[in-house]
Amino acid sequence: MKRAWIVVGLCLSIAAAGCGGGTAAIKEDRLTVGKVQGEIKVGLPASQVAELLGSPNIVTTDEKRREVWIYDKVSTLRAETSVYGTLILLGATSTESASSQRTLTIIIKYDEEKKVRDFAYNYTQF
Repeated sequence: MKRAWIVVGLCLSIAAAGCGGGTAAIKEDRLTVGKVQGEIKVGLPASQVAELLGSPNIVTTDEKRREVWIYDKVSTLRAETSVYGTLILLGATSTESASSQRTLTIIIKYDEEKKVRDFAYNYTQF
């Protein structure tokens, strides 16, 4: 009888260990819409923009040779959930997955003194 309880306990332990769910880790980044809306202002020096947002993806100039910085960020969030259940010796698995994408493009135009003269951003999520 004692051996039967050990077998039942072992089967229940295996079944409990087999159940699990996936988690998606979201890394915080300093390039966000809120940061642009709240902290980027006309007249802000380029050095402070670099401290706030980091290095731009693209640096170019306009027709008057003034610098233009472009930040372009695309992120994909994938979440997968796997469930495994065991009943004595039989098993079943099920996997579900979902993904979403976000894009953020920021264009910052500087004047001759390397201060923000204009900026724009575009954010999409799908």
